[in-house]
Amino acid sequence: MNKKGILIILSGFSGVGKGTVVRRLLSDYDNYALSISATTRKPREGEEDGVSYFFKSKEEFEQMIKEDSFIEHARYVENFYGTPKAYVQEQLDAGKDVILEIEIQGALKVKEKYPDARVIDATGLVVAPGFIDVHVHFRDPGLTYKEDIHTGAAAAAAGGFTTVVCMANTKPPVDNVETLEYVLAEGQKTPINVLSAANITIGMKGEVLTDMELLKAHGAAGFTDDGIPLKDSALVKKAMEEAVRLNVPLSFHEEDPTLITNNGINRGAVSEHFGIGGSPAAAEDVLVARDCMLALHTGALIDIQHISSGHSVRMVELAKQLGAHVMAEVTPHHFSLDETAVLKHGTLAKMNPPLRTLEDKQEILRGVIDIIATDHAPHSAEEKAKPLTEAPSGIIGLETALALGVTNLVREDVLTMPQLMEKMSLNPAILYHLEGNKGHLSTGADADLVLFDPNEKWTVKEFKSKATNSPFIGEELYGKVKYTICG
Repeated sequence: MNKKGILIILSGFSGVGKGTVVRRLLSDYDNYALSISATTRKPREGEEDGVSYFFKSKEEFEQMIKEDSFIEHARYVENFYGTPKAYVQEQLDAGKDVILEIEIQGALKVKEKYPDARVIDATGLVVAPGFIDVHVHFRDPGLTYKEDIHTGAAAAAAGGFTTVVCMANTKPPVDNVETLEYVLAEGQKTPINVLSAANITIGMKGEVLTDMELLKAHGAAGFTDDGIPLKDSALVKKAMEEAVRLNVPLSFHEEDPTLITNNGINRGAVSEHFGIGGSPAAAEDVLVARDCMLALHTGALIDIQHISSGHSVRMVELAKQLGAHVMAEVTPHHFSLDETAVLKHGTLAKMNPPLRTLEDKQEILRGVIDIIATDHAPHSAEEKAKPLTEAPSGIIGLETALALGVTNLVREDVLTMPQLMEKMSLNPAILYHLEGNKGHLSTGADADLVLFDPNEKWTVKEFKSKATNSPFIGEELYGKVKYTICG
């Protein structure tokens, strides 16, 4: 095999069909070898069982496509995104041969070994690692009229998520072992993986650090006071130093309240229209800048939550260039909408931080952001029916996240499908140190899968969540989850 080439091995498939199996994976490579082992189909005349085809050029590959000689049940592997392209490219640039081995047993062999097994026809579907949402509010304990762990998990599964990380701003907050263990115990009763962050400060008061070591020992996946900002820089630095010692991530809600009048609406044309003060981008920018630099100086791994300001995106980019361990998340509503949505949807488009300008949205879409996280924030219909300045901020997002990504990112050529999967599966796993078993499809990894049709159009109508506070109701979107499998 030539250097700077790629070897792809597909094994264990049955049937014969069109040659679309690896087109996307090979599109950027000039030199490669391809082996397809058809171990479960009957041999053609003159062949032995297990015949392999080897291609040394794109011309040969394209000829085989024309000849319709690929294996039918391998078709869905064209959408195999377990190994990120960036990693493959790094190895190629280093002069290494890359072997990407995909071993998926064919339907015939599975049925022989497990006669009662259910076989899913995934023709035309994308098969990807189960999505991981690092930012959800299941309102449990204390606010279960909005959502609870079980309905939240049902909403997550409906959206293709196999793992979620619950935020700690419950009532009582997750600043103690008893509440943490309650959340984790209820999560184990659901069909998905429910993890929980614990609070950075006691009572979410921003004054005294929790016993992070004790909370980690009892299962805290990370730490955050999401919902409120931490104003004490010395306290934040101390928390980061403790997080480094414990090897856990910290997530930060970045809004300086001293700069905000009536949060949830961007300060600008729309806030002026309603005659309210609003939340300026500067309120986000100043805290993002502080925490990026503290992360640089402490070595902490931090997550800038629900980023909305274009200037904040630039600061995250600079921090990464300087060597800080900074990741940033964006919500589907922040990459899909801008501040004008408030004129149409009212309180259903009110969230913290707010939807900002079209220019901010364009900066968000530039490719710096690592993670797509929903900030799933259910509220009752009565709460959202209040006047704009009184209604709570936040919207639900688990059941529309994939479709918004497919519709507004992939179909608009902002991201490729592999890049979308990376931001919804692999990178979230990396943030929470789950990448050994989650976020990718490989031998030995957890069997957490989502199967979806990227071309199916559907209308947002009903939800598994208790809540319906979404500005996307009635919208036609592409990308429909068909199966969520949590191993």
